Amino acid sequence: MTSTDAPLDPGTGPAPQVPAARAPAVPGPATGPLDARRARLAVGAVYAAQGFGYATVVTALPALKDRQGIDDTQVSLLVLLVCLAAAGGSVLAERLATRRGSRTAVGLGLAAQAVAVLLVAASAAPAVLVGGFAVYGVGLGMVDAAAGIQGVLVQHRLGRPVMSSFFASYTAAAILAALAMSALAGGTSAAAWALAAAGVVLAGVSIGARGSLVAPAPDEPEVLGGDAAGAPRTPLPRRGIWVFGGVVLVAFVADSAVSTWSSIYLDDVLLSSAAVVPLGYAAYQAAILVTRLVGDRWVHRSGRVRVAVVATVVGAVGFLPVALVPAPVAAIAGFALVGVGVGALVPLAFSAAGELAPDRVDEVVARVNLFNYAGAVLGAVVVGLVSDGTGLAVAFLLPFVLLVPVLGHARRFAPGAMPGTGTGPGSASGAGAGTGAQAPALSGELVE
Repeated sequence: MTSTDAPLDPGTGPAPQVPAARAPAVPGPATGPLDARRARLAVGAVYAAQGFGYATVVTALPALKDRQGIDDTQVSLLVLLVCLAAAGGSVLAERLATRRGSRTAVGLGLAAQAVAVLLVAASAAPAVLVGGFAVYGVGLGMVDAAAGIQGVLVQHRLGRPVMSSFFASYTAAAILAALAMSALAGGTSAAAWALAAAGVVLAGVSIGARGSLVAPAPDEPEVLGGDAAGAPRTPLPRRGIWVFGGVVLVAFVADSAVSTWSSIYLDDVLLSSAAVVPLGYAAYQAAILVTRLVGDRWVHRSGRVRVAVVATVVGAVGFLPVALVPAPVAAIAGFALVGVGVGALVPLAFSAAGELAPDRVDEVVARVNLFNYAGAVLGAVVVGLVSDGTGLAVAFLLPFVLLVPVLGHARRFAPGAMPGTGTGPGSASGAGAGTGAQAPALSGELVE
């Protein structure tokens, strides 16, 4: 089978002929369209399990707080512990992906989370609770990074944008978990059962999805492309890592600011009713889900640059009614607009980062993923600190200010725009640049 047999995006035209000597060296036993589709389903299941587990843990925090007799400060320290442990897990995933493949890191990360949530569910002593959250954070970071690597690999195998669909799976599963926790609302025992159910889901996906995930060839690093003659791996594209990592950081500052402070803002500042208070976060999550469900088709039709510009503008503008119009309706609408921006920017950043160094995608994606946790901490902590002096409404302008410079980097989302991507004009992977689609030559079909 040649690279011209790879699946094409509508409207991209025929795939360019690729000389056999420079065939993309995508490893793994699966090279057919059916295997690529199975891999896509498996990666979607991993993202869904991750979202389901995370939402269960965070919605169980009030019950865990009551059971352990801890205060808000101690809960904040637990959240910080998870973020720090997740950063370490992301680094560990990079090492594992380089040596054993990212599917190994996915399986171990999901298994670690399953064990951790069961520990948290059964914990009676504070030490067990803290240990469980530490292990959970490590597993969370491993899967965040390794699932991102898998998503990029599958996207290149299929030859079209699919990253948004993976993040949509995460968001949909998180919403489902939150609704399930609401339906089970009944104190600490209900939270324990919900955590146990999340542990079963995580363990089941760890076992069931592994066989369909992309695996590296024996004794070969996990790569998307490269020189079949065995040329050494290219240097790490540090500039691109900082650019797209910065976009991820800013997106998660916005995400954490809304997730942490939207309900408090509607309650304490705008004095909304109990029925209205959750609607800000609900509108935000709903907008993220809808954006991610349509995101891949949007990128295919408009290109990554245009989508990045629109997402950044809409996301930034969303904070203005929140900060400047003291009305619940304006705040809820603003939070929804922020959801559109965050929902599109995160998958875009990981897709673009995955093309920076095709033979080092494991390291690049894992390092870009580290910016996730820095953004989460900044959004939760810094916005809170700023609000102490200026008020929460003005504090919401911080993510607005951080989002605006992303416009200056929007053109870097184009395939081949960053040095070292190997996807510029004239290269085998340059096809589809105008549409934002992945090149057919990177679909995972090997030249024989």
